[in-house]
Amino acid sequence: MGTVMPLSRRTLLRGTAATGAAAYLLDPTPAAAAAVTGSDGTTLTWVDGTIPAALAAGTTFGVPWPRGRFTRDQTFALTTADGTGVPVQTWATGYWPDGTLKWTAHATGPEIPAAAGYRLTPGTPTAPAIAVRVTDRRDRVEVDTGAVRCVLPRHGTELISAITRAGSTVVRAAELVCLRRDSPGDDDTGTIRTTRFESAVEKVTVEQTGSVRAVVRVDGNHRDQRRRWLPYSIRFYFYAGSDGIRAVHSFTFDGDPNRDFIAGLGLRFRVAMSGEPHDRHIRFAGADDGIMGEAVRGITGLRRDPGTAVRAAQIAGQTTPPTATWDSRVTSRLQYIPTFGDYTLSQLSADGFQISKRTGTGHGWIPVDGGTRAGGLGYVGGPDRGCAFGMRDFWQLHPTQLDIRGAAGPEAEVTVWWWSPRAKPMDLRFYHDGMGQDTYPEQLEGLEITYEDYEPGFGSPYGVARTTELMIWVLDGTPPASRLASLTDAVRTPPLLTAPPAHLHAAGVFGDWSPVDRSTPARAEIEDRLDALFAYHHGQVDQRSWYGFWDYGDIMHSYDGDRHVWRYDVGGYAWDNSELSTDLWLWYHYLRTGRPDAFRFAEAMTRHTSEVDAYHLGRYRDLGTRHGVQHWADSAKQTRISNAGYKRFHYFLTADERVGDLLHDLYDSERTFLVLDPSRKIRTEPYTPDPHALGISTGTDWGALALAWLTEWERTGSPDARRKLLDSARSLAALPNGFIQGGGFIDLDTVTFNPDVPKVGVGSLQAVFGLVEVCSEIIALTGDADFTDAWLQYCRLYNGTAAEQQAETGVAFGSQNLRQAHARLTAYAAAKLGDPTLAARAWQEFYTGHAGYPRNQNWAVTRVAGPAVLKPIDEAGFSTNASAQYGLAAIQCLALIGDKLP
Repeated sequence: MGTVMPLSRRTLLRGTAATGAAAYLLDPTPAAAAAVTGSDGTTLTWVDGTIPAALAAGTTFGVPWPRGRFTRDQTFALTTADGTGVPVQTWATGYWPDGTLKWTAHATGPEIPAAAGYRLTPGTPTAPAIAVRVTDRRDRVEVDTGAVRCVLPRHGTELISAITRAGSTVVRAAELVCLRRDSPGDDDTGTIRTTRFESAVEKVTVEQTGSVRAVVRVDGNHRDQRRRWLPYSIRFYFYAGSDGIRAVHSFTFDGDPNRDFIAGLGLRFRVAMSGEPHDRHIRFAGADDGIMGEAVRGITGLRRDPGTAVRAAQIAGQTTPPTATWDSRVTSRLQYIPTFGDYTLSQLSADGFQISKRTGTGHGWIPVDGGTRAGGLGYVGGPDRGCAFGMRDFWQLHPTQLDIRGAAGPEAEVTVWWWSPRAKPMDLRFYHDGMGQDTYPEQLEGLEITYEDYEPGFGSPYGVARTTELMIWVLDGTPPASRLASLTDAVRTPPLLTAPPAHLHAAGVFGDWSPVDRSTPARAEIEDRLDALFAYHHGQVDQRSWYGFWDYGDIMHSYDGDRHVWRYDVGGYAWDNSELSTDLWLWYHYLRTGRPDAFRFAEAMTRHTSEVDAYHLGRYRDLGTRHGVQHWADSAKQTRISNAGYKRFHYFLTADERVGDLLHDLYDSERTFLVLDPSRKIRTEPYTPDPHALGISTGTDWGALALAWLTEWERTGSPDARRKLLDSARSLAALPNGFIQGGGFIDLDTVTFNPDVPKVGVGSLQAVFGLVEVCSEIIALTGDADFTDAWLQYCRLYNGTAAEQQAETGVAFGSQNLRQAHARLTAYAAAKLGDPTLAARAWQEFYTGHAGYPRNQNWAVTRVAGPAVLKPIDEAGFSTNASAQYGLAAIQCLALIGDKLP
């Protein structure tokens, strides 16, 4: 390209106009969007591509709208294809800067007719046959869905005191239970002490009331006579007409990992029993659509036959005929048939569950059956009442367990364990002794060999969290196996409605991306490779068994070809922990393809990375942990990992309140820089954090903060969030070299960068943790000229020549890494400036594949089997870093300059 003359950034921007498709991508308008979605709303389909046989309780989903299309008081109607109205409740979850709706959330209950698609349009919503009613009292909250009535006390140990159906109490005394041990029991010496904790309710909040959906949140902790710990929050979701109640439970670990070993954690409640023991039934879901069905007192397989009709009724879960109609040789001896009132299904690994039963406490357990991956659903009940219960991701989050106790008595006790007491206690201790790395120089040496950033005391789990999703149904009797199978499906993959990629794209949300387009051979080639990368990493989850309570949702960072394993035990090469924006890649892959497996993969990752890889209490609150052998092991605690940008997709597409909490928590995460200096190990000059001159980078640090402020602004319209975002952005642009400055000092009172002298500090990681995405969105939202100039300069120069860099900044940047990843920055500048030369350069950078995948990359996947490996696996020359950045570069280059493909 030759030498670039030193022009001002503003002159560069205004001297060239963006045109065509690129201009539309950067500035979506209602008129442009209407050409795709129509002026009357959007179609909706089920995320998983099939019509669900049942909803767990109801479904809640999010839909975006182009800027200026709808005012905040707009109402919406939901209909089937033939115009039949479906009851729906609507609320706003995001706004454009002009105050118009950007995102809306919608809820519908079990009254929704089964259909492949629906229409969401502006209009008056259909009302449910019976609306949800919430009564907020001084000592309790009562919720009536029309099918069941639930009472939630404001104080005490019970989360729910009673759930009634048709005036009869079926479920009562729901509370959390925790078993703590003072030793992991990993040797055969000493005495292990077990302590039982119960839930203490501290606060009950009615978060939403409406005709279709109500939400009640309960906060508290676990207590015994001497201690309170493990703070929790649990939300209960109620839908009009539904006999199911959804619960989303989150807890935070605030114990000592060397003394506090959780030996059991779950939800326990009691179920009223009725009828004779032979009319009481136990059900467990197995793998696929399998259902285990037994009665508390079985009357099949006996030496004497009670009669065909009697046996058939019991097998179907129906009330058996009067005993006068039975064979008297059976009825005269019923007292000699054992009643099995206790059942357990334990899933201690991802690949095996076991069911056992016993007659009661003090007696031996009898094996029932086993299998691979249980569905996570159970049932206990009698002829006229019963309770089904389920846990999502049951086998993926092992060790889990479902317990039923005392089903032969007046009440059965049910416990849904998300940590099974039959498993070894939860062991969160750090995995090595430090190996003499007591000083920063020694730690930097360790980083050179294992890529682990170790520091004594920093590998702590104090403050990490985990969320689980549960269901409780209060039923009027034992349902048929087919009904239980459909409920199991709804627990495994809760049905969710979504708008198609064309609508999501036309709404102008989430920056620069476009739906899949295979219209030319060059486009098709890139699309094929995007699909291949996704398929490989998605398949590795199961092949490598990346499951478990603390691990499920994450994937590994780098591969060890010699051992044919991912480097699970090598320092910073093990768990990925969002490194180089894997979360972003998966969410953009879903947005543009609409693929259900992409959505579920990204959803599981968001649940994990937002909870386990970040801190929610303590010294490191609002920070995330860099990749490592344990999710909390590395001493690099950074906002780039706890990044709000990785969570907002899930929030806006599902309106999930828990993720909303986590996004809001990050709103003031800039204050974490007062607590922990990210550059402490490499600083050569004395440094004391100063709230009026706090050192942060203009890349990974500011990008993560900006995404938190942007999300809060769009969610709430907060003037303070707007001020933080825009004032910091403008002050960054005012630095002598803008983003190329590399870092600066920010005043926390004004959230602006202090004036600085010109310098150059360009690093390869600056733009690969959401900075590209947030800058594009800020420019599209505000059009701020100076900020646009500063960002375009960085985009042009990162992969530019040394002469170009020196001409504008006085310094050549040197040999920079991740040049393929930064092809999308060149593409952004090309699209914004309408520069075909830059577009050609961007595609050359992309195809060259520096620190990524060149066009001649070997894309083959090789099958490796025993005895070289433990089990057959697929192997390829891919790393997660390279895949994530290749994916993002391909997606954004196609969106911005796809029409300039060579």
